[in-house]
Amino acid sequence: MSVDLVVVGVGYVGLPLAAAAGAAGLTVVGLDTSATVVDGLTAGRSHVPDVHDARLAAMLDAGFTATTDPSVIATADTVVLCVPTGLGVDGRPDLGAVRAASRTVADHLTPGTLVVLESTSFPGTTDEVVRPILESAGLVAGEDFPLAFSPERVDPGNRRYGITNTPKVVSGHTPLCAKHCAAFYGRFVDTLVVARGTREAEMAKLLENTYRYVNIALVNEITVFCERLGLDVWDVLHCAASKPFGFMPFSPSAGVGGHCIPVDPLYLLDLARREGAGLSLVEAALRVDASMPGYVVDRVERMLAGHGKPLDGAHVLLLGTGYKPDVPDTRESAAPKVAARLHARGAAVSYHDPLAAPLPELGPPVPDLDSAVRDADLVVLLVAHGGYELGRLARRARLLLDVTGRVPGIAVQRL
Repeated sequence: MSVDLVVVGVGYVGLPLAAAAGAAGLTVVGLDTSATVVDGLTAGRSHVPDVHDARLAAMLDAGFTATTDPSVIATADTVVLCVPTGLGVDGRPDLGAVRAASRTVADHLTPGTLVVLESTSFPGTTDEVVRPILESAGLVAGEDFPLAFSPERVDPGNRRYGITNTPKVVSGHTPLCAKHCAAFYGRFVDTLVVARGTREAEMAKLLENTYRYVNIALVNEITVFCERLGLDVWDVLHCAASKPFGFMPFSPSAGVGGHCIPVDPLYLLDLARREGAGLSLVEAALRVDASMPGYVVDRVERMLAGHGKPLDGAHVLLLGTGYKPDVPDTRESAAPKVAARLHARGAAVSYHDPLAAPLPELGPPVPDLDSAVRDADLVVLLVAHGGYELGRLARRARLLLDVTGRVPGIAVQRL
């Protein structure tokens, strides 16, 4: 029996894709190397916040299955690779998961099956990395099977834009491959944007996230400068954002988190270096954003000093270990970086997050938020989760540094 879609990698990208396709009536199988993930999905337990258990139950009722058996690929009309792309121990792009997934697909690929890469990577990945692996079994891309690239645009926690109503960039190894790709995504995505080729589509994804990274760095640098001038950066941002054209608001932060935004500029820089090109603006943005955890600690130290308390020996409570509000994902979170710098200066550090799992490098979280806030010499709000009562924090904390710019109160300083 054939299935419409096999999603290889059912994590933060793959499971929402499976849900959107299934809701449109496609038969979907999720393939993952983790038996724990597969067993959890089969039992109705979602590990992805954007696909809650009730939605997973509806998927299962509609016929969705999850498996670790790669032979299911041979039954698929379309196979989409949604495996992670990150950095190796040397800080360079690591395509190990993409290569491994491509080899698995190659072992079971049948003529006519559309293969799409959604994993973010540098221009040339689809044609120069994935294609040779897929063709190693004897089939030829563009002749025996369509090969395409369509970058994922999942924004965890975004309640307004999901897969269906976010325009989808599609591309192909050949123009006909691109048409096959467009026909597939057109079954459940409202708007399609056809790129000239896979390299253009790959570069577009890197540009999207590097654009955000650079603009966050700009706002972070302005934040540091505004403090020096004695200006309220949040009022500056509020006023600037009132312009209906020519300005897009970004917020300062203790660091850039998540899987995409901190990683994708490094893919771009790695390619630029290999090509002998310079991207000085991106390099500068990396330096600015990397400095922000240290800047937060500097602010903590100055706040404590202003109340006669040295940082060495002070108890600092960090609130929010996820990388963005109301999302439990801690990948590239600023919290461990801020904590490490506080520890290095002699502070005792505790932490709390209402959503995220405990961070092994920080030990167990505080068991009771109210008492922890009351007992800490200074509280740092890193992420304004909806579960935090901001006014209550302001009333109970001795001192509070608000990185998010949302907490009122005379004992509060905002980043």
